[in-house]
Amino acid sequence: MTMLWLLATEEGGFGLNSDILETNLINLVIVIGVLIYFGKKFLGSTLTSRRVRIEEAIQDAEARKKKASSALAEQQQNLAQAKAKAEQILAEAQENAAKAREALLAQAKVDVERLQASAAQDLSSQQERVLRELRQQVTEMAIARAKEQLPGRLNQDIQHRLIDQSIAMLGG
Repeated sequence: MTMLWLLATEEGGFGLNSDILETNLINLVIVIGVLIYFGKKFLGSTLTSRRVRIEEAIQDAEARKKKASSALAEQQQNLAQAKAKAEQILAEAQENAAKAREALLAQAKVDVERLQASAAQDLSSQQERVLRELRQQVTEMAIARAKEQLPGRLNQDIQHRLIDQSIAMLGG
């Protein structure tokens, strides 16, 4: 207040001070004093609340980082388990394929042996049938020829001897 009185009395009342350096310095001191006096509580509470919010945001970010890290570790573990399971399934599939291949080869071998045995049996039965038919034809031809030649070669005396031999063979 004494400053205002000095400004007013120096020139004979209130007026404009034309000294720029002096007036700016005084104005700055007044503004800074007012800001410190009135803004101390406001600025302090604002900065304190802002600091609290920043600290909470940092803590929240750190918590989210920890949570994300644990989720990442869990997902990496799940991925490793999935890869191991996939490798196990692949190994089992290869093993099953090898077993199936061997079973198919064994079954094919059995089928081939059965077909060979069946073919051999069919061949044997065909040979027997052909031989039987040949014997029958030869027998029929021999009987037919004998019937043709028999009447001219058979006389009364030969017929009696054949009958006697037949009776003797029968046990009479």
